[in-house]
Amino acid sequence: MQSGVRRPEVHRYHLSGTPAKGFALATWGFFVGFAAVALFGPAARLFQDHMHLTGIALGFLVAAPQITGSLFRIPFGAWADRAGGRLPMLTLFGFSLVGMWGLVFILVSARTINSQLYPVIFFFGLLSGCGVASFSVGIRQVSYWYPQGRQGVILGVYGGIGNLAPGLFTLLLPLAIDQWGLAGSYLAWLLFLLFGAAIYALFARDAYYFQLRAEGIDPEKSHTAATQHGEELFPKGSVWHTVIVAAENPCTWGLMALYFISFGGFLALTAWFPIFWVNSYHVSVVRAGILGGAGFSLLAAVMRVYGGALSEQLGGERTAVLAYSVVLAGALLLTLGLSFSMSLAGELLIALGMGIGNAAVFNMVPKYVPEATGGASGFVGGIGATGGFILPPFLGAVVDALGTRGYAGGFFAFVVLAVIALIVSWRFHNADMHRVTPAGGQC
Repeated sequence: MQSGVRRPEVHRYHLSGTPAKGFALATWGFFVGFAAVALFGPAARLFQDHMHLTGIALGFLVAAPQITGSLFRIPFGAWADRAGGRLPMLTLFGFSLVGMWGLVFILVSARTINSQLYPVIFFFGLLSGCGVASFSVGIRQVSYWYPQGRQGVILGVYGGIGNLAPGLFTLLLPLAIDQWGLAGSYLAWLLFLLFGAAIYALFARDAYYFQLRAEGIDPEKSHTAATQHGEELFPKGSVWHTVIVAAENPCTWGLMALYFISFGGFLALTAWFPIFWVNSYHVSVVRAGILGGAGFSLLAAVMRVYGGALSEQLGGERTAVLAYSVVLAGALLLTLGLSFSMSLAGELLIALGMGIGNAAVFNMVPKYVPEATGGASGFVGGIGATGGFILPPFLGAVVDALGTRGYAGGFFAFVVLAVIALIVSWRFHNADMHRVTPAGGQC
C-alpha cells in the first residue's frame, strides 16, 4: 500500500534517482576529483630536473593541489548543504578541467620546461586541485540520500573508495609517462577528468528535498514530500552558524589536530613518497610509483575502511591511541633510514596508522560535538587537510638544509606530530574513561 502511494508523488513532483544511484555517483565524483592529490608527486623528479627546483620549491609544487583542495572544503561543503551536491561538484570539476587543460597546453606548446614556467605550472596545479575538495561535497550528497542508521557504513565505504584514487594514479602516472611522455600523460588525465565530469553531470541527482526546492516548492512542502519518500536528513539552519558553534568547542580543535596529522599527513606523503624513493634510494620513477601508490596510498585507503569497523568495536579513542602509536613507529623507522627495507617497513607502518587514524577521528566527531556535528565535520575535514600543503614544503626545506640525508631526516617531523597525536588521543581516552562529555565542558 505504501509503495503504491509513493509512485504518484514521484511522478507528480518529477523526482528521480535512488539512494544507491546517489551514492554511486557521489562516490564517482569524489574518486575522479580526489585523484588530483597525486598530480605532481609521481612526476616530481622530471619537473625538478627540468626546472632545477630547490627542495622547498618542489615541496610547494607537489602541495599545490592540496592547497585549493583543502581550503575549498568548508565553503563548498556549506554550499552543498544549501543547494545539494550536484552544482558544487560540477563547479569544482569546471575549475579542475581548466587547470588540467592549462597544464597540457603548457607541456605541449613549450619547447622546454624551465624555471620561468614554475609560477604558471603552480597556478594550474592550484586549479587542478579544486577537485580534491569533492570529498566535502560528495559526503553531504550521500548523507542526504541515506537514513541516519546507515550513515556509518555508507560513508565509510564512500571514503574508502574515494581515497583509492591517489594511490591508483600514483601507480599509473609513471607508467603513462614511460609510454606517452609527460604531455601525453596529462592529456590522458584531462580526457579522464572530462569523461568523469560528463558521467557525473548526466546521471548524478541530488536528494529529493533539493530536487523539490529546485522546482520552486516551498521548504515545508519539500520537507514533507521528501520525508514520504524516505529522506531523513535535511539542512538545519545556518551552516556557518554550526561551523562557529563547532569552533567554540575545544574538542573540535583536538579532533582537528588529530586529522591534520593523519589525513593531512596522508595527503602530504602521497605526494612526497615518490620523491623520497627516487632521490633517497635512486629507484626508477615507475618503481617509486609502485612503492608510493601501493605501498602507502592504497594501503592507507583500505585501512580507513577497516579502521571504521575497528572504531566501532574498540571506540574511537582507543583506536586513535593504537593508530598514532603505529604512526610513531613508522616515522621512527623512516627517520633512521638505515636501509631500504627499514624505510619500506616504516612506510607501511605509517600507512596503516594514518588510515586507521582517519577513521577513528570521524568516529569521535558526533560523540564530542553533538550540538554541531555537521559544522565540526567540515571544520575538522577542511582545516585538518591543510597538512597536505603545509608539510611538503617543510620536508623540502629540510632537504635544502641537509642534502640527500634530509629526505630521511625530514620524517622526524612526523615523529613529533605522532607524539602530539598520542597525547591528544590519550586525553580523549581519559575523558571517555571518566565519562567526561562535551556537556561537561571538557575533552
